[in-house]
Amino acid sequence: MKTILVAEDRDASRELARTILEHAGYLVLEAANGADAVEVAKAKLPDLVLLDLQMPIMNGFEVLRELRLDDRLKSTPIVALTASAMLGDKQKALMDGFSSYLTKPLSLSAIRQELARLLA
Repeated sequence: MKTILVAEDRDASRELARTILEHAGYLVLEAANGADAVEVAKAKLPDLVLLDLQMPIMNGFEVLRELRLDDRLKSTPIVALTASAMLGDKQKALMDGFSSYLTKPLSLSAIRQELARLLA
């Protein structure tokens, strides 16, 4: 069973992602802020990380940089999640090292498509 870390500060968004992912057969780990996301990822080594870009303590870009410094997580797919997509944001996120980029509200089909692609 593949493990996915959902790092999202909004409870409702985390719950929605957890429900979708568990229903699809994934084991779900959760973090409510950037520092917790780093701690959980380093302790549990998930197969994929869904990472909100705007979180307290550390934002998504800071978390990404920290995780990419860990040899065990260098190749782990990390998907940027954002509700405030602006022109050029996707390109910046991908250039900074995110594996993919999804906008909120999350689309069930988009999540499934990205998971299938990244966890194949």
